[in-house]
Amino acid sequence: MKLAVIEERPEGEIDPQSMLTVDQQKRLQDANYKLVGQHKHAAVKLCHWTKESIKTGGESHCYKQVFYGINSHQCVQMTPDLPACNLRCSYCWRDFRYFKNEMQGEIDGPKDIVEDSIKAQVNLLTGLGGTPHDEQFLEEAKHPKHVAISLDGEPTLYEHLPELILHYKEHDMTTFLVTNGTNPQVLQKLADQNALPTQLYVSLSAVDEKMFVSTQHPTEGPSMWSRILETLKLLPKLQTRKIIRLTMVKDLNMSQPENYASLIKQTGADFIEIKGWSAIGQSRDRMPYTRMPTHEEIKNFSQEILKGLPNYRLEDEQEVSRVVLLMRDDTKRFLDL
Repeated sequence: MKLAVIEERPEGEIDPQSMLTVDQQKRLQDANYKLVGQHKHAAVKLCHWTKESIKTGGESHCYKQVFYGINSHQCVQMTPDLPACNLRCSYCWRDFRYFKNEMQGEIDGPKDIVEDSIKAQVNLLTGLGGTPHDEQFLEEAKHPKHVAISLDGEPTLYEHLPELILHYKEHDMTTFLVTNGTNPQVLQKLADQNALPTQLYVSLSAVDEKMFVSTQHPTEGPSMWSRILETLKLLPKLQTRKIIRLTMVKDLNMSQPENYASLIKQTGADFIEIKGWSAIGQSRDRMPYTRMPTHEEIKNFSQEILKGLPNYRLEDEQEVSRVVLLMRDDTKRFLDL
């Protein structure tokens, strides 16, 4: 099986306090990332839907608001380990040139990252004051209630992840952790330290090792697939809301719905989000636009998956994001906020 070719990081002036070169930091800042912490491996970026919600007074919002009842304008999108990821997914919009396979060098503490990320979010919001916006929503946005630990990198590679989540909880913020599932021992550590997030998202983008390698290009070889299978088996033991997220790409991983259903069935997940790949960011250089599924194709594929999940139903959908929500029959849909 062919493994991913990991691109060399571009040459540039070295920042001795960071895992990123000066050039890489500038490129990220130009893309509206706000690097936080002394060693600049954490970051915040205003989500498109956060901005849209503020500008429209809530008329435009993220599908997570529709699905789970969170406030899009009060959500922080962040990462504690921007340069670290152990997969190179074809559909990912990120720039792989600054990725490392693991965290290296000096690491910032979780409390500093939490405090700095909230300050960074408020700082980024000031830029919206000069554009048409809803005054109440902008003011409320300066007091975030939710954090999505999902912006970039693989968060389970940050060694202080349990403490990070607990510090956000001290700020009365709900936590949404998105992981690629390759580090089940970290998820077990979260459970052992009573630090599980409010909602745990596990990405599932393949049904077997062959599809996994061709779709997600593991940096440590095909054996990483076994760790994802271990994560799926662990999920029923984790006492939190669990979501399986499928990002579907035509002619790549959007096939074998019965096998997706078989894998999902063992997890006892509360929800399944099935979303079409969007040709944005760096993913446009890897795949043609023709691999983007339509919303109708996503919905039809979801119905095929449902045939293997008798205790689930199609609960909701959002066409603009080309995403469908499947929900287990005995699950409570909305968060208690």
